[in-house]
Amino acid sequence: MIEIKHVTKTFGTKKAVDDLDLTIPTGEIIGFIGPNGAGKTTTIKMMTGVLNPDEGDILINGKSIQKEPLEAKRQFGLVPDSPDMFLRLKGIEYLNFMGDIYEVDTQVRQQRIEALAETFEMKEALNDKILSYSHGMRQKIIIMGVLINEPEVWILDEPMTGLDPQSSFRLKQMMKEHAAKGKTVFFSTHVLEVAEKLCDKIAIIAHGKMIYFGTLEDLRAQHGENQSLEELFLEVTEHA
Repeated sequence: MIEIKHVTKTFGTKKAVDDLDLTIPTGEIIGFIGPNGAGKTTTIKMMTGVLNPDEGDILINGKSIQKEPLEAKRQFGLVPDSPDMFLRLKGIEYLNFMGDIYEVDTQVRQQRIEALAETFEMKEALNDKILSYSHGMRQKIIIMGVLINEPEVWILDEPMTGLDPQSSFRLKQMMKEHAAKGKTVFFSTHVLEVAEKLCDKIAIIAHGKMIYFGTLEDLRAQHGENQSLEELFLEVTEHA
């Protein structure tokens, strides 16, 4: 479970996130959507301890990201919005580095690396430097590094960007399987068609404020039974 408790973050005179209050239950896939500059990335950075909120607190499986940062960070895996990191490492070196950080047993780690490399068609690339990878391959290795620990909570910032259709399809399957095990998937996306088909609930943020959280069915009941998520999103954010 993720609990965002009345969180505010200000940069200069602008409130990037304004009294955000949200409880994300286990066993669900939550789509986090909003216009550019709405506060999505700032929220994710606070959830993961990259930024500290000015007010409020965030709990990951009951662990405060401010008061118990190490314990909180053990609860989640993060796929950031840019995969351009650790470029001078080989793919296998990066995966072992992530395994070391999360103290994944060597034998278990090897099995997971083999399975993930098979899933994302990366076997032949693991001994190459990440610097030589395409954007899509960098995205894959970052996702693999997150999943090697099998974290309870997945926090994914635009995770499908750059993925080929097969890898994107498999990742979506894995997200569904993870939620079906009673665990949590929280992901931001600009591809509303993906959110519409995949998510159990939608969280819409605009100007740093949460303007809707609930099922797509309830949103349609409020605004129009036959509208797509894209149409509903434009309607609810137009005057927010």
